[in-house]
Amino acid sequence: MTDTAERKMRFLYALRSRGVTDIRVLTAMERIDRGTFVKGLFADRAYEDMPLPISCGQTISQPSVVALMTQALSVTPRDKVLEIGTGSGYQAAILSQLARRVYTVDRHRRLVREAQEVFRALNLTNITAFAADGSFGLADQAPFDRIIVTAAAEDAPGPLLAQLKIGGIMVVPVGQSDTVQSLIKVTRHETGFDYEELRPVRFVPLVEGLGPE
Repeated sequence: MTDTAERKMRFLYALRSRGVTDIRVLTAMERIDRGTFVKGLFADRAYEDMPLPISCGQTISQPSVVALMTQALSVTPRDKVLEIGTGSGYQAAILSQLARRVYTVDRHRRLVREAQEVFRALNLTNITAFAADGSFGLADQAPFDRIIVTAAAEDAPGPLLAQLKIGGIMVVPVGQSDTVQSLIKVTRHETGFDYEELRPVRFVPLVEGLGPE
């Protein structure tokens, strides 16, 4: 077995050991090579279960968190999904294997451009990436079956809740500081929203406005 193949096998084993049991999610994580999204100094650490730095002072989340968030989202093949916080594009690429359509938004134009290049190289034609203020969602394309937020807000953002379909699910980290955050699963019903706390996490903060180039 090659070194890369062995690292990938350990990678999938680590996901299972951390509670990722959904076969569709595991298959997507196996199909999308995290190494494609990690560049430069950290490329040789792509298969470790840890967050890594990317451009614009952001991070690519650790794979187990990506997988657990995706699992909590319960994406079906007919779903239209909105992701807030494109980052490296890794989470959107995973979602592209599970959903009909993925819209992803980031405030950093450079990250969006770099992610688009990777999506094209991988022929992921069901992802559309925008540079925009993600705190307002994407009203033009709403409503969404699923929404995933990869930056921490103090509360689940109102504009995003409004863009969630009845029966839809949103997964979002919430917390007052960088150190104390919880991953929350929000399900929209005819009469309101149900909130379920999933696990402690650490994400960069959700910042309003577009970033610099």
